[in-house]
Order: sequence, then structure tokens, then C-alpha cells
Amino acid sequence: MVTHTLPKYFFLTKNFNPMDLNDFTEEKRKFGKNVVKLRERMKSSEYKNRSISQQELSDKGGYFSKKTLGEIERGDGNPTLETILALAYVLEVHPKELFDF
Repeated sequence: MVTHTLPKYFFLTKNFNPMDLNDFTEEKRKFGKNVVKLRERMKSSEYKNRSISQQELSDKGGYFSKKTLGEIERGDGNPTLETILALAYVLEVHPKELFDF
């Protein structure tokens, strides 16, 4: 039989939430770098021999702004599920691929 023990900090407060211990800064940064990598795989329709720009990608679907995309790519944004799905759509990848970092 397997038994699990709760960590000591669990008992420190009645309203303990383990999510409070992590703001996921590193994960957001890695997610953003992966978005940049996926965006840079796409060819620009406006400029020869260049990857698609943030503005061009945001205009492509009209789902999010260049500002939102920039925040996500820098790891500053916290995109909603809808934004993640829209991002996957305009990047022409499966949403799972956004999390392959």
C-alpha cells in the first residue's frame, strides 16, 4: 500500500494554495521563447527572405494585438486559453506544440 505524506508547509495555513509559491516566471519565459521560434519558422508575405513579424502575425488572424504577442514572447504576458488557441491557429501548429519547450 502506498501512503502519501503532506509537506509541512501544508499545515501552516488553512487556505494554503501551492500555486502561490510559484509565479511561473521561468515557464512563461520558455513559452515565449518557443513562440518566437515558431513565429520565426514562418515566412513573411511582406518581406522577402524574412520571417513573419509580430505585427504581420497579429494582423493575420486579428485575434490578438502586437502588444499582446510581444508580452507573450518576452514572458511578461499570461495568455488566456483563447489566446493560446488563436496563437496556435495563426502559427499553424497544434496547441500542444506551443508547450514543447
